[in-house]
Amino acid sequence: MSVYYQLILYLHVFSAALSIGPFFVLVPLIGRMKVADQAALDIQLTVFQSAVRIVKHAGHLLVLSGVLLILSSGYMWTTSWVTMTILVMLASIIFLARAFKPVIMELKEDGKDRVRLLRILNRKLWIYILLLMLMLYFMVVKPSIW
Repeated sequence: MSVYYQLILYLHVFSAALSIGPFFVLVPLIGRMKVADQAALDIQLTVFQSAVRIVKHAGHLLVLSGVLLILSSGYMWTTSWVTMTILVMLASIIFLARAFKPVIMELKEDGKDRVRLLRILNRKLWIYILLLMLMLYFMVVKPSIW
């Protein structure tokens, strides 16, 4: 295994961890949002948005390093685990683009039904985590589906 491949693999694993990790920190944060006053809630929502931003940028590195790994590894783009990873990645990108911002904007409006909105935010957070974990499964296990 060349040093080049090892470095790209390391960057890929690092960016995968950076793409998933911040969301596990947000789980207890949502619980704190239920009882926070509006000023504290605004700060917590800013933290939430920052975590989403970090995940998006880590995703760029994840995709770039993944492409470089496929090109240098000899795997075909039509290999089942590669194709499934790409399909789940596309689904996660579409989901991420629409999942959090509308709910956060509503939460910033004082007087909205906070409990309902936080339930929605929590559900979307877990859906996104599950998408990321599914993608991670395909990358690590490399199942042969076809």
